[in-house]
Amino acid sequence: MMLKVGELARRCGLTVRTLHHYDSLGLLKPSGRSDAGYRLYNRDDVARLHQVQALRRFGMALADIGHFLAAPGASLPDLIARQLDALDQQIAEAARLRGQLAALRGQLLAGEEPELAAWLTTLEHMTVYDKYFSKQELERMPLYHDAAARDEWAELVAAVGEKMAAAIPPSDPALQALAQKWMATFSQHAGDNPDIMLRLDNMWAQEESIRLQSGITPAMREYIAAAQNEAKLALYAKYMLPPEIATMRRHFQGRAREWPELISAIRNQIAMDPSPATSAARQLAQRWFALFTDMVGTRPDARLRFRQAHENEAALNAGRLMSDDVLDFLRQAYAGA
Repeated sequence: MMLKVGELARRCGLTVRTLHHYDSLGLLKPSGRSDAGYRLYNRDDVARLHQVQALRRFGMALADIGHFLAAPGASLPDLIARQLDALDQQIAEAARLRGQLAALRGQLLAGEEPELAAWLTTLEHMTVYDKYFSKQELERMPLYHDAAARDEWAELVAAVGEKMAAAIPPSDPALQALAQKWMATFSQHAGDNPDIMLRLDNMWAQEESIRLQSGITPAMREYIAAAQNEAKLALYAKYMLPPEIATMRRHFQGRAREWPELISAIRNQIAMDPSPATSAARQLAQRWFALFTDMVGTRPDARLRFRQAHENEAALNAGRLMSDDVLDFLRQAYAGA
């Protein structure tokens, strides 16, 4: 049985445009064409689409999915097992929310007025956090369940807001110290997990209700990032030459946001297959090296001085997403490539 692109899109809840995009990326090539030229998909195509969509739900970028699926070790049973685990987590979370709602209903039917905390607890579990994190992740995230952590963030947001209102430049030392505290707190509340940090950042960027609740606007995120970059560049300037600092400033301004997504993809790959010899690992290593080169340049001595800066300046490693084990994995993968 062959499905036309429109029917496949309808039955799997996607758009025809999305399937065309997957085709253009080489992620999902139709096995045939009708006499009229329409794309036709068979059972194997649908199975591959299942893999693509599953990997998308796990947070993998489209650019990395093709490399993963092309790797010899890619396993559909293992992928389905991961989906089952994720569904088990969602079922457990739904059961907990159902229990809370049932308790509220019981109190109301008995003529009792539930406490404010009961309403707030229920509302928390109905928020957008559930779209981005599992139950286990939320339990390890102070920002979600700890009132003291939320108060700490509220103070940070208010302090940054005051600096913004006063038009304090990113080069200001006091603002840079505040940005350093922001990053350290962010990392701590995300369990020093790059993937969770990336999803938190995406949630702040995409969810209007979260922005209104937290006060963390896109302009504030850019303001903090600029202050962090200036603080880092001041430390790098002890080791790097002025033209190299200019290159790094350009990189920070234009491509810094590519790092969290790439590091998250690398960590996902390591979790799925820790071997640096796979095709997917080598592709990621090449992306890492290209991005690193864009930041530091091609001179070997510049790269050496960059490493020396990180060895000597503890502040450069605060909240750092690229850990030593990930770097070792990338170097081995790149050497193999």
